[in-house]
Amino acid sequence: MQQPVIADVRTYVLKLSADAPYLGAMPDASVSGYQVRTPWRSLYSAQYETLLVEVVAEDGTSGWGEALAPVAPEVPAAIVDLLLAPVLRGCSATSPRPQWSRLRDLMRERGHLVGHQADALAAVDIALWDLAGRLTGRPVADLLGGAFRSSLPTYVSGLPRSTDTGRAELAREWVEKGAQRVKLHIGLGVDEDLATVDAIQQAAPELSIAVDAHWAYSVNDALRLAAGLAERGCWFLEAPMAPEDRDGHTELVARSLVPVAVGEAMRNRYEFAEWIGSRALRIAQPDIARTGITEGMAIAEVAAASHVPVAPHHSVGLGVALAAGLHVSAAIEDLPAFEYQPTSSEVGQRILREPLAVAADHIDLPPGPGLGIEVDVETVHRLADQS
Repeated sequence: MQQPVIADVRTYVLKLSADAPYLGAMPDASVSGYQVRTPWRSLYSAQYETLLVEVVAEDGTSGWGEALAPVAPEVPAAIVDLLLAPVLRGCSATSPRPQWSRLRDLMRERGHLVGHQADALAAVDIALWDLAGRLTGRPVADLLGGAFRSSLPTYVSGLPRSTDTGRAELAREWVEKGAQRVKLHIGLGVDEDLATVDAIQQAAPELSIAVDAHWAYSVNDALRLAAGLAERGCWFLEAPMAPEDRDGHTELVARSLVPVAVGEAMRNRYEFAEWIGSRALRIAQPDIARTGITEGMAIAEVAAASHVPVAPHHSVGLGVALAAGLHVSAAIEDLPAFEYQPTSSEVGQRILREPLAVAADHIDLPPGPGLGIEVDVETVHRLADQS
């Protein structure tokens, strides 16, 4: 029987406005329309920016992918259009792993297993898995070997208020909605960060609390923060130091009683293998919209070999990235929880015909073939035209 082949690959750059930016209010100063939230170093957008990729089989069936591209999604879009799409046309539409390997190797010797090239690869890879699932009538989690769970435990990511009083009120509201776990976005100074944790614990003692320090600290300050978090019985400390400082993280992990979580800045199994082998993290956090599904599962196996749990990262990705993360999370054996970012999840539903079943403490795995979602193509075209 003749195998279906890929007829076309299409890219859509989207920039969606919302009532509130990701993680709350933005500063006034800008760089090419983007802002740095001091003391964090990264550029942020006041909009929800992303790249969607549609891979179309010759029979008209489409698979959808998404890159986590919160700033300048035009860059990975150009990579898809110029370097990846021409190679994919005419290839098998039901063999995502071989296609991903072929695409990875195109720029591998030039050092492009990371950055924008990897983001572009991730979006295409997700679309290839979605397409393979749709053409074979099977969910992606089944194609990955089967789901360990159909309901994914989550933690609420971010309490986007400007004061500890406001954050405490929001934490209490999440408890009333059924939340069991929350992650605070901190990195504003050790004493200030610990005061925020104290305020949340006082307002919502039922919550397990993790913190994301946004790579803000030196080793000494990270050690002080970790000690304070351990005294308070916190869940984990994410991204405490500069993302390239593996040795510093190794020192911190060796001396910290609170688990250290790292991974959103990494793109492949080789990076994770080095960090895990160096004992530089206790929880691995790949973002599937940055790694893709193929590499995300490889990362999970690398972590499993060292008994490291995997808690996939998810921030400003829309509904396609969310669904991809859920399918990989379902296929991971040791999964503490999946990151639930309420505002971006709400915005991300705009491109779907039917919303995902999202709750304060869990998200159900989308049923149906492929990623189990139906992208609203007309809405995507309209939003792309407006971006």
